[in-house]
Amino acid sequence: MNFTLSKKDKNSNARSGILKTDHGEIKTPIFMPVGTAGTVKSVSQRDLEDQINAQIILGNTYHLYLRPGIETLEKIGGLHKFISWDKPILTDSGGYQVYSLSGRRKIIEEGVKFKSHIDGSSHFFTPENVMEIQKSIGADIIMAFDECTPYPCNYSYAKDSMEMTHRWLKRCVDGFNSTPFKYDYSQVLFPIVQGSTYSDLRKKSAEVIASFDLPGNAIGGLSVGEPHDLMYKHTEEVCAILPIDKPRYLMGVGTPSNLLECIALGIDMFDCVMPSRNARNGMLFTSEGVINIKNKKWETDFNPIDPNGFSSVDKRYSRSYLRHLFVSKEMLGPQIASIHNLSFYLWLVNESRKRIEDGTFWEWKNKMVVKLVERL
Repeated sequence: MNFTLSKKDKNSNARSGILKTDHGEIKTPIFMPVGTAGTVKSVSQRDLEDQINAQIILGNTYHLYLRPGIETLEKIGGLHKFISWDKPILTDSGGYQVYSLSGRRKIIEEGVKFKSHIDGSSHFFTPENVMEIQKSIGADIIMAFDECTPYPCNYSYAKDSMEMTHRWLKRCVDGFNSTPFKYDYSQVLFPIVQGSTYSDLRKKSAEVIASFDLPGNAIGGLSVGEPHDLMYKHTEEVCAILPIDKPRYLMGVGTPSNLLECIALGIDMFDCVMPSRNARNGMLFTSEGVINIKNKKWETDFNPIDPNGFSSVDKRYSRSYLRHLFVSKEMLGPQIASIHNLSFYLWLVNESRKRIEDGTFWEWKNKMVVKLVERL
């Protein structure tokens, strides 16, 4: 993998770049649609490519390990072939799922014992076998195994958890370096900054993971319920420490305005279930603000979903028709809404890139964040 910075904004820490992998180039800033179990819900791979213009998608180690299982993925030659996707893929290590399985797991120094949410069967993740599992899945970018702390979290727990995450990182690196790739392309490992909402821990964690000199760095544990001002504060602190010449990935973030604010702080990569999950519930993100398409006010609104038209669904279908589909519980409604929301997110990061490169990002960002939070 190779990362090249293209341009830096004159009024902020926003920057554009190109991330090269064996499955293609990724122009940053970038948003990665979440395909947890090998599919972005409600959206086909054809639509991801042709309408949404996704450059990279995300899969999840925990879910793919349980279904379809590593044996199946190895037999076909990895996740790319299994899902018919020849562009880059990133896999989360399962640390967040471990966090969310609080009643079904036990964290010890060696790793995490957990019970499957599917059938209750027992499993054990360690930093070493998570590296093996992710190599078998075959993502271009794989994540270190970490513990994601909840919010709020007391200082002592956050410190102990962070230090264990750092010990696990050393084991991840050793495991990653000591085993060969499973397929005919290379993979890279990203470490993850933790430390909850404590500045000294965040800074310490950023220094530790930067010292490993891996190809890119991620920031975890900042989309777990903390106020947005804390997210921005700790993102800024961490970006001041992480290497300038390597991509920075803010995990699990966020709303359209979150993306713009964090791009301004120096973040290059994002993922979040919000655009697709909210779409399936009738919540649309547009260039003018947020729409609940189920509201009666849209019943006879025959305007496009978004007047700026970020995909073919915006130009083809009206708000009235989309509301009708949701009210009638037709499957097409969530599909159209998902394509719209993801297209909008990809437009937003692509437009950010253009604005960074032509020198208008700061002014444009400040105007957009006001509009994006309005409820229409």
